[in-house]
Amino acid sequence: MTPFIEACIKANEEIATALKDGFHVSWFEKTQVGAGGDVSSRLDLMAEAIFVKYLSPFGHIESEESGMIGEGIDKIIIDPIDGSANALSLFPFYGTSVARVNAEGILDEAIVCNLANTDIFFTTTENGVQQGKLFSNTFHKPDTSPNAEIGLFEKAYANPELVALLDQEKLKFRSPGAVALSLAYARSVNYVLFMGAFRIYDFAAGLALCEGLEVIVEEDYVIVSKEKVVAAKIEQLIKEL
Repeated sequence: MTPFIEACIKANEEIATALKDGFHVSWFEKTQVGAGGDVSSRLDLMAEAIFVKYLSPFGHIESEESGMIGEGIDKIIIDPIDGSANALSLFPFYGTSVARVNAEGILDEAIVCNLANTDIFFTTTENGVQQGKLFSNTFHKPDTSPNAEIGLFEKAYANPELVALLDQEKLKFRSPGAVALSLAYARSVNYVLFMGAFRIYDFAAGLALCEGLEVIVEEDYVIVSKEKVVAAKIEQLIKEL
């Protein structure tokens, strides 16, 4: 494990420790529109401050909340709370995502954490994609389900016509509302689908974890699946719209 990933895990463990006894009432407060276009909550800003503390030595930070922070050659892209609306609704599917882009412009390390159940997924150039838990030193290749029955469709609510087509093809899905986390679980489900305008904060770390899977990235949609035929079928449905 690299020093950068170790620092990311320590940051996530500090955030998880802060959350373990429940959400402080102040974290539900909204502040101002962040760099990513959404209104930041004090929960987002609390998590951001912890990441800045641990990751500033590794480069400048580009955060969904505060934009550019600090200095350094390497760029660190963070979404301090992935699935903020879920977290603020106490729905247990939210986490964090971090990706580092080196001086050559190569994304060489990334990590996504599910704060609700402490799952972590990370990738490095040396070890590839690994899965584990916060507060544990045991890591392994990501879990996979060979006969997954559902996909994950982020922003399904905004795409009713595609929802109908997926239903006709019996391509079941859930729409959990945290893009990086959904991508982290791509090996466990039948597919991951996103339709709409997307931001680097949502996808940098998550897509890095999808190495070795079938990945289709276009201007207004992203499809990931273990099976090429599934990804191709979904893309065909999109083109029929």
